[in-house]
Amino acid sequence: VAMKIIAVSQRIDIEESHHERRDALDQQWIFFLLRCECLPVLIPNNLEAAEKLFKTFSFHGVLITGGNDLSAYGGNTPERDSTETFLIEYALTKKVPLLGICRGMQIIQHFFGVKLIKVEGHAGSRHIITMNGTLSEVNSFHKYGSIEKGDSLDILAIANDGVIESIRHEQYPIQGIMWHPERDKSDKQIDFFHTKLQNQKPKKPTQLQKSALFFS
Repeated sequence: VAMKIIAVSQRIDIEESHHERRDALDQQWIFFLLRCECLPVLIPNNLEAAEKLFKTFSFHGVLITGGNDLSAYGGNTPERDSTETFLIEYALTKKVPLLGICRGMQIIQHFFGVKLIKVEGHAGSRHIITMNGTLSEVNSFHKYGSIEKGDSLDILAIANDGVIESIRHEQYPIQGIMWHPERDKSDKQIDFFHTKLQNQKPKKPTQLQKSALFFS
């Protein structure tokens, strides 16, 4: 089976002692994506370079990873915001599947006008979510979240306190989850990432097709 080539965004680590702003990605993502039969291509947090990469190469999908707060909520990585906004715009224009993880889901929500709020009990914990009528335990590493749906985003999963844990666009193959599948070593997360995140447009806003892989 040919591996899917996936564009992967990176966090920014600020190393003040060396006056450096470093693009970074947890190595767990590489291991996880390879297990999912995806080949990651890391996208620099430089808008000009990102645009040229997407003009030069073709990608089967886009992954927006976690880390860093959005600038609109006190973060200090505006170049990342710009790069990931471009990734969302590209996915919309080309109808390429896009998955946002944690901050990645937050920037999707922000892009579509959803307001984020500070949430308690979601940073460095595990909690129960309800997804498709089923209870599941997931990890949690975020201090911002949302309790409002937004005009074009369906809610797929929600925590017991009402914080939205997963969303999907009504028309485009764009989805977000707030937990980190790469930090969970179970095959269950591989299965979730690889088979349960469908990439086909729903027949209705609330009816997800169940046949396609997310990055297919």
